[in-house]
Amino acid sequence: MPTPEKTRSRKKPENLRQAMPGARRILKHVRPHLAPERPLMIGGFAALLFEVGMRLLEPWPMKFVIDSVVAAGGSSAGQQPGGLSVQTVIGLSALALLVIVGLRALGAYLTTLCFALVGSRLLTRLRAEAFGHLQRLSLSFHATARTGDLVTRITSDVGRLREVAVTAALPLIGNLVTMIGMTLVVAWLDWQLALVMLSVVPIFMLTGRHNSRKINSVSKKQRSAEGQLASLATESLGAIRLVHSYSLASRLQQAFTSSNVKTLKDGVAAKKLSAGLERTTDVLVGIATALVLYIGALRVVDGALTVGELVVFLTYLKAALKPMRDLAKYTGRIAQASASGERLVDLLEEEPDVTDRPGARRARPLRGDIRFDEVDLTYGDGRQVLKRLNLHIPAGQRVALVGPSGAGKSSIASLLSRLRDPDQGRVLFDGQDLRDLTLQSVRSQVAVVLQESMLFATTVRENIEHGRPGASDQEIEQAARIAGAHDFVMSLPEGYDTVVGERGGTLSGGQRQRISIARAALRNAPIVVLDEAMSGLDEGTELEVAAALNRLTQGRTTIVITHDLSATADCDRVVWLQGGAVVDDGPPEVIVDLYRMSRRSESSEVELA
Repeated sequence: MPTPEKTRSRKKPENLRQAMPGARRILKHVRPHLAPERPLMIGGFAALLFEVGMRLLEPWPMKFVIDSVVAAGGSSAGQQPGGLSVQTVIGLSALALLVIVGLRALGAYLTTLCFALVGSRLLTRLRAEAFGHLQRLSLSFHATARTGDLVTRITSDVGRLREVAVTAALPLIGNLVTMIGMTLVVAWLDWQLALVMLSVVPIFMLTGRHNSRKINSVSKKQRSAEGQLASLATESLGAIRLVHSYSLASRLQQAFTSSNVKTLKDGVAAKKLSAGLERTTDVLVGIATALVLYIGALRVVDGALTVGELVVFLTYLKAALKPMRDLAKYTGRIAQASASGERLVDLLEEEPDVTDRPGARRARPLRGDIRFDEVDLTYGDGRQVLKRLNLHIPAGQRVALVGPSGAGKSSIASLLSRLRDPDQGRVLFDGQDLRDLTLQSVRSQVAVVLQESMLFATTVRENIEHGRPGASDQEIEQAARIAGAHDFVMSLPEGYDTVVGERGGTLSGGQRQRISIARAALRNAPIVVLDEAMSGLDEGTELEVAAALNRLTQGRTTIVITHDLSATADCDRVVWLQGGAVVDDGPPEVIVDLYRMSRRSESSEVELA
């Protein structure tokens, strides 16, 4: 998985690009979602240009008032060249200013509204895309990724992007357009004074680039640390029973505090750098203002400028240099948003290991014949778990896979559901290579009951319906009866509409398992995989679950993965796996007896030694 700290080289980054180094990568994923928002974006840019036009007009009523008063020597009775009295000019200028300010406010409101809607819609779609992509990523990815960090990426990282897009990037764009417009106007008024005004921009670019690079680096570290913090919190809360049972609260508190302090230090460092850049920018703007005031006043004395034009110039100076102040003010937030965006893009650019081949076809209803043909499977850490595996399971047969931990039993189950694909060889259903079939059509015909009954924090009805979305209430109830769950479900406060706790924590282990069996029964799949499905249950509950599993698997190809040899008694065959290969294959009584004999032999050798 790409690390958040991964950087990409760029030639001669400009200040804004240095503050947003992930902009191009983010834009690549945002661009497909832009088309539906094009009318709103056009409207937003039109409103932005209108607002900028009003900003450019805003100082001119003041210019006319000042020049009129100065020309009349301070008397309101004086006449202007156009025949208007000073009082009339003042009144018209005040009215014009009021209209301009009102129109500018309207333009600013429409601009903010349009771009806020566009930003929110785009990032909402981007979050949905990231969540969907996360669901499609392979087990090899999720085996190494930390859940809390992934949750942080699709929640707070997207939220930070949306916030900065509205509160920082949008005003910055408006101010940059204003700066260009005002620079053109002041150059028309007095190009020499315009050069003085712009003389501080190169200094700001150099200073800003240096500080932005540091802020960006610290912000990336901070976002990474926040992801680790979220992972630690998620893992601790997810294992709260273990935390209490082993009195781990104080130890985990220390680890959390250590990570929390690191996040604080990185945050403080970023704030210090941002504050330093802001104050440097204030000084540069102050220098520019002083120079323009001094040189401009001299030019007024020489008659090259009027007093009103100098006031317009100073007003434009303040507004034209506002992007510099904004960039300094928002550099920290923009850098954090950039780090968040790159973390999100890292996730979106992660490629799943298991995908549909070009031209993959939808599987027809299967009989359930399974064949493993010279299958090799190696995990990401280089550990080979299956070696030249050959195994045939006829349709409708019940086969138990037994053997020591790490023999490859669960790996076979993951191949059947195409959670993984073999490195070499083929897995075939009814003679068809699974890789020639679409993922969805394969997985829909395999039902899995795991040792850990995974339930969602929603109603019992919805948990069962996950087996086949869109199933009717009658079908859901029938599946619950097959699983022996109907009676206890009806005894719950709201029956099938009772909301269970996270991971089904409000139900007993046997109840959770029977709901899982009901979910598998609703799938009505020709192939059923029972992966340690009765492990950890008490004797009474085990009998109920066993009866439910027998009803579920009747007439279906069934793979029973177990360490408990007594669970193989009702199987047609037992396949003994060791070292990723089939060691023995035969009737339950034969294989079990061989296993017990080998165990007794090993025990005798240990005693003699």
